[in-house]
Amino acid sequence: MSGDVDSWFRTHTSSWCDRTVAELLEAKASSGSVVSLVVPARNEAATVGDVVTRVREALVETTDLLDEIVVIDSDSTDDTYAVAADAGAVVHRAAEIRPDLGSHPGKGEAMWKSLFVTRGDVLVFMDADLLDWDTHFVPGLLGPLLTRPEVALVKGFYERPLADGTLADDVAAYEGGRVTELVARPLLNLLFPELAGLVQPLAGEWAIRRDLFASLSVPTGYAVELAALIDTLEARGVGAIAQVDLGSRAHRHQALRDLGGMATQIIATALERAGKQPPGDATVLRQYHRVDGVIEPVDRMVPEVERPPAAGFLA
Repeated sequence: MSGDVDSWFRTHTSSWCDRTVAELLEAKASSGSVVSLVVPARNEAATVGDVVTRVREALVETTDLLDEIVVIDSDSTDDTYAVAADAGAVVHRAAEIRPDLGSHPGKGEAMWKSLFVTRGDVLVFMDADLLDWDTHFVPGLLGPLLTRPEVALVKGFYERPLADGTLADDVAAYEGGRVTELVARPLLNLLFPELAGLVQPLAGEWAIRRDLFASLSVPTGYAVELAALIDTLEARGVGAIAQVDLGSRAHRHQALRDLGGMATQIIATALERAGKQPPGDATVLRQYHRVDGVIEPVDRMVPEVERPPAAGFLA
């Protein structure tokens, strides 16, 4: 492994407990920063209320580290919108934000649309399906951004328990990031080795400066995190990226076949940015199911749509 990667890891990796909330409040006041927490959510009524409530109580009402909590509801068919609003978030339906720009399904779409309804110059993203987590995730992610002006994007990393009872506890603690280990990490090592120091490149908890995020093309699906890393590397260099150990995190896991669609989006995004294939709008992923004892092919259309930089629409 390159010495440059090792050097980056030593100088750009920290822990959530390295800085106190009081220190971050002082840094925030000195810089005049406004911080928005953005929670993209689709059919997460069971968990989004807890996420919003705990963060609001700890970081809005007890301190003023956060200036707003915004949930972007991505075409939910359950009570996600109502639950998030009752918990104290400002809630927007993704399809209703800038309807003149159209709408696409996907996590990345919700995050891109958040640029039109938030006011923070620092954006913190958190998933809505968290089960085992704590509110220190937010100040942990903010630490490098509020105290190191050269840092523009911060990724969280953590133990990710698979928690399905199939593995020994000491193994299961590190088996939750299946797409990371089988897809994203090999791709980065092969195509973008400068990013090989990232512990969890697909982590849903991350933070970014608004001006940078608004300047990036954003995949509308699950490749949003990987694309942001690669594009930040290209635009500002690896020194603009940092990562923070957030401890442990558990969330609801997707079925293996659904992960196939996620992996397809991530591979396509990496190959496009490496110049290995031209951009496309969708890929047909052929999978196989057993029906009445017979193997049947099932074709899944996997979107690869990307939004252009939002900066051009924010003027």
